[in-house]
Amino acid sequence: MKKQNITLTSIILALGCLAFLPQMQGVSPAPDGCYPGFTTAEGCSALSHLTSGAGNTGLGWFALFGTSTGNFNTGVGTGTLVTNNGDSNTATGAAALLLNTAGVENTAVGTASMVNNDAGNTNTAVGAFALTNNISGSNNTAVGDLALQNSTGDFNTALGANAGTDPNIGSNNVYVGDPGFSGDENVISIGGIAASGTPYALTFIGGIYGSEVSTGTALPVYVDTDGHLGTALVNGSAMKLRMRTPKGAQPQAKVNEFQKQQKRIAELESTVARLVATVKGQAAQIEKVSAQLELRKPVRRVVVNKQ
Repeated sequence: MKKQNITLTSIILALGCLAFLPQMQGVSPAPDGCYPGFTTAEGCSALSHLTSGAGNTGLGWFALFGTSTGNFNTGVGTGTLVTNNGDSNTATGAAALLLNTAGVENTAVGTASMVNNDAGNTNTAVGAFALTNNISGSNNTAVGDLALQNSTGDFNTALGANAGTDPNIGSNNVYVGDPGFSGDENVISIGGIAASGTPYALTFIGGIYGSEVSTGTALPVYVDTDGHLGTALVNGSAMKLRMRTPKGAQPQAKVNEFQKQQKRIAELESTVARLVATVKGQAAQIEKVSAQLELRKPVRRVVVNKQ
């Protein structure tokens, strides 16, 4: 924390020195956002509540709208950091870090990345909807579309699209191309359950074959049918297994996407049904009006000339 305070002081001093440099205009027309406190704002209601906060940049509709005393925040995109009042947050992409209030040192890049974060700190999310349901979890790193989208824990790391997407994972897990498994805590899983839904067939890891190890500490390594590695054999019933089908379990992300699709279909069917009912009602009304108009028409009289 002391080191961070020194760095923050250095940044403020450096920015202060820049303010006293000769003002030379390199672009024409001149920028329209030369605001005090090293502030840059562009977009409807961007940084509209700023008071003592310094070094903030808000570009986009309601970007950093609620920031008053927060410092060194950057929001680029519609609705970025709307409710924020923390420090040193960076959000790029529509609705990124939208609901952050007190969280500090978060970086969110991608549409709705970390959209629900409130007080979580030092998280990094790169990818659309990455860490989207995190509220107060801290020190998470998610890289990839939807990565850690359901995570609410701490110290989780996920790399790859749909990585770490199981809604019931805990904390201190590492996932590479793996959606995770319900109840995971302190787990490292590299493709144990393929996030793509297609099981991996081969594994290649360099630096193992031919490498020397001490005979005094060397242990045999075992692998079970669950893909779990270890050096000690125990009764299987004493362990919590990440059960899956022989062909590999469908990742939770796929299940979630299917459920979303089903919901969209149901909503679409409901909309179509309402439209059909509306059209039928309008058709009935038109027929009724037409019938009324028909009754109001004057009766044609036929004049017969008599000679």
